Amino acid sequence: MEALAARLSHLDPDVEGVIRVVMFYDTLMRRRVDLPALARATAGLAECAAGIRLHSTGRTIRMAPDGREAAPSSVPASMTTAVTLDDEEIGTVWLERGGEAGALDEAVLDRLAIAVATVVERYGPARTTMADPALVELVISSASDDAARNRALRLLGFPGDAPIRVIAVRSELPLEKIGALICHGRPVKAASLGDVGIILAAAVDPARFPEDVRAGIGDAECPHRSWQDATTALRFTTARRPVIHYRDLGALALLARIPEEDTRANADVVAITKLAADPEDLRTLDAYCATGSVRQAADSLHLHHSSVARRLTQIGKGLAVDLTDPLGLTRVRLALTAWRLLGE
Repeated sequence: MEALAARLSHLDPDVEGVIRVVMFYDTLMRRRVDLPALARATAGLAECAAGIRLHSTGRTIRMAPDGREAAPSSVPASMTTAVTLDDEEIGTVWLERGGEAGALDEAVLDRLAIAVATVVERYGPARTTMADPALVELVISSASDDAARNRALRLLGFPGDAPIRVIAVRSELPLEKIGALICHGRPVKAASLGDVGIILAAAVDPARFPEDVRAGIGDAECPHRSWQDATTALRFTTARRPVIHYRDLGALALLARIPEEDTRANADVVAITKLAADPEDLRTLDAYCATGSVRQAADSLHLHHSSVARRLTQIGKGLAVDLTDPLGLTRVRLALTAWRLLGE
C-alpha cells in the first residue's frame, strides 16, 4: 500500500492516475480498514494532512503525512467533499494543503468520501439521522428505566454523558433535513410517532429551523420530561412564533394543564371562538395582541392604523372587553392562547 501511495503521489492528472486512485481505495476497502486508517492512508497519498468528520457523532479525525495524528494547524482545507449515505450528508472529508490543490486531489477526496460512507454503513450504530422509532420511544418514554434509556441512546450513537434535547415537530419537510439543519455537526436522530416528529439532539440552534416548521423545544434534562415539555411548547406555536422553547413559556405553560372542558366553557374563550368565524377579525386581534400597539399591528397587517383602530373597536364590543385597558388586553391574550390550545 505504501509503495502504491508513493507512485500515485507523483502521477499526472490523467485517466491512468484516477484509475490508480480508485484501485488504491479499493485495496483499502478490501482490507476492511477503519476511519483512522483511511485518513492516515489518504494523508500519505496526498502528502498533506487529511481529515474526516462525522456529523452524527461530532467525531473529527486528522492525520499527518507521517501517519501520526495531525497537530492543530491554521492551514485551511484546500478542498472539501461531503460524505453522503442514503442521500443524506453524514459528514465531510478534506485535505489541508498549504498551496494550490493537487492534480488528483478531487479524485482522492471523492474516493475517500465513498470509502468513509462504506465504513460508516458497515460499522456505524446509527448511520443517518432517521432512527428506529422503537429506540426513540424507549428514550422518551416515562416507563423506561435508566438502564434501558441509556442503552437506547448508545445504540442511537449518543455519548452516555451528553445532555439530550428533545424537539417535537410538525412539518411537511423530511425530519432528517430539519435535524441536519438545527444540529449541524453534532449527534442528532429523528423518528415519527403519529403526526408528530421527534428529534433528539445534543444541541439546537432555533434560528436554523426552516420556514413552515412548527417546533417545541424541551430542556436538556431527563429525555422523557424534555419530550413532555416539547409537546407542550409545540401546542403554543403560531404562525408568528413557529418555534417555542418550553422555558420561554413561563407561567403560560400552566394554561396547558387546564381541563379542556373548563377551557371551552370559559366566556372569553367562547367569545374568541365566535370571533374566529371571521378570519380578518381574528388576524387583526392576533396582530394587536402580539404588538400591544395599533400602529405596529397596522404595520404588520399592511393596513392604515385608522382602519385597524376602527376594526379593534368593533372587535372589543363583540368580545365585551375594553382592548385599550391593560386588564382587558391581558384577558384577550389569555383567551386567544387558550382557544389555540384547543386546536380549533
